[in-house]
Amino acid sequence: MKHLPFHRSLPLFLSAVLATTGVLLFSTTASALHSWGSYHWARTSNPFTVKLGDNLSAAWDPYLATTSADWSVSAVLDTNIVTGQGRKNCRATNGRVEVCNAKYGNNGWLGIAQVWVSGTHITQGTVKVNDTYFNKPVYNTTAWKNLVLCQEVGHTFGLDHQDENFSNVNLGTCMDYSNDPTPNQHPNIHDYEQLEIIYAHLDTTTTLASNTAQTGQDIDVSDPPAWGKAIEHDSKGRPSKFERDLGNGRKVHTFVVWAD
Repeated sequence: MKHLPFHRSLPLFLSAVLATTGVLLFSTTASALHSWGSYHWARTSNPFTVKLGDNLSAAWDPYLATTSADWSVSAVLDTNIVTGQGRKNCRATNGRVEVCNAKYGNNGWLGIAQVWVSGTHITQGTVKVNDTYFNKPVYNTTAWKNLVLCQEVGHTFGLDHQDENFSNVNLGTCMDYSNDPTPNQHPNIHDYEQLEIIYAHLDTTTTLASNTAQTGQDIDVSDPPAWGKAIEHDSKGRPSKFERDLGNGRKVHTFVVWAD
C-alpha cells in the first residue's frame, strides 16, 4: 500500500466518533447516499486495486497523480497508474479504467466517464477530458482540472454526484457540481464512507481482470444519441447521465460534465 495506516482508517475512525459522541462534525456536507444503483467492481477481498490506464499528455499527468492519490485514501480501494491501452480512440479495456485527453471538439462537454456493467458488476471504464475547453483560460486551471478528473474517475467506482446544483453552498467534494471548483477539487469524508457502503460485501469472482484484451463496445463520444437515454439531469436542465442497453444484461452508463 502506498498510504499510511492512518489514512486508511480515517473514514472508519470518524464514523466511530460520530457513533459514540453524537456530534455532527460535517454539518454542511451531504450524507453518504450517492451511489448510482448497486453497481460495483466484483472482487474477492478488500482493499482492492483499480488500474488507471494513463493515456494522457504530460501536462495532465500531475492531475491524474493527484486523483489517484486522493481516491487511494479510501479504506476499501487503491488505484494504480499503469501504461494506457486506450490508444487513439481511448477504447475501453477489460478490468480497468482508461484515462485520456484530446481536443474532442466544441461539443459542450468538459469531461465524460463511461462505465460498462454486466448485471451489477462494473467491468471496465473510460474517462475523457476535453482539451478543446481545457485549453481556454477559464478552464485551464488546476482547480477545474482536479475537479473534473477526480469526479469522472469517482464515477468509475460506483459513485454518483452528491449534489447537482451549481449555485448552492459547495460541499467540499469533487462529486459536487459547482460554479467555483476551488473548494471541490478532492473527495470528502462522505465519498469515502459511500465507497465503504458500496464495497461492504465481497464477491466470489472478480471483474478486475489482469489481461488487457479490449472488450468494450466503442461509444462515439461526439454523438450524444449513441449514449442512450438520458436518465438524470442537472439543475440547469441538461442531461448529466445516460444509459445504453447493450443486451444480455450488459449496459454502458455515461456521465457528463458540461461546459458553460
